[in-house]
Amino acid sequence: MADIKARRLKLIGDPETRYREDPVRMLRAVRFAAKLDFTFDPETEQPISRLAHLLDGVPPARLFDECLKLFLSGFGAKSFALLQKYGLFEHLFPLAAAAFALPPYAYAREMLERGLANTDARVLADKPVTPTFLFAIVLWSAVLRELNERQAGPAPDFAQLMQACDAVLRAQQSRVAIPRRFAVPMRELLMLQPRFTRRSGIKSLSLLQHPRFRAAYDFLLLRAEVGVADPELAAWWTHVQTLPQEERVALVQARPPEPDAAGGTGVPGRRRRRRRRGGAARS
Repeated sequence: MADIKARRLKLIGDPETRYREDPVRMLRAVRFAAKLDFTFDPETEQPISRLAHLLDGVPPARLFDECLKLFLSGFGAKSFALLQKYGLFEHLFPLAAAAFALPPYAYAREMLERGLANTDARVLADKPVTPTFLFAIVLWSAVLRELNERQAGPAPDFAQLMQACDAVLRAQQSRVAIPRRFAVPMRELLMLQPRFTRRSGIKSLSLLQHPRFRAAYDFLLLRAEVGVADPELAAWWTHVQTLPQEERVALVQARPPEPDAAGGTGVPGRRRRRRRRGGAARS
């Protein structure tokens, strides 16, 4: 009762022994501190940073469940701040943590913080949230880093973006396992980002009918908030959703064609295969 009144989080027993018995207790300590707005007892707090590496031996499926509790329960932003403070985040999402430390991708940390704050607000408003969007904002910087290491030309194509997504997801499974039912739509959400820059021609409106459009659009807004997507682009897609179909068609037909009609965004599409001579098809 004294600890509760003091808003102090204190582990029963010797903290280091308890953490070594089950390293997930470090994540639970962070979760309770974030949820209840408690401070750590010094003896409970002191071993966490030193023992954070023990999370590497926890089954990835179990860490997936813990991540949902940390990030999708209405106090994700506070949880992330504490995970960063005690060096726990890098053992859950090592590729993302490594990208945050590099200048070209440093903005992704702010993007994650904003995304978690938005998620917290949705939870408090009793609106639905999904792990798909959560893992998209967590892993976006890692995907971009992988993409930049793979591309051979000045601009990547869709195939390279897909390969980068798959490579990051494969690597992530060894730390926090992301079930296929969330990994596949997450990849679709990220693959839609280049298509937002294509706004001319009737085909550009097909994006509005995509099952992942709403989540991808929210992701675009988040990118615009941190300055890595054109705010005018985000405003255009916000506006076009409000128009009747006839006005939408007139709007896109009035725009000049984009330079990259195939890929739509400065991201070239896949090259067409040439017909084989002799007309024989490979079986």
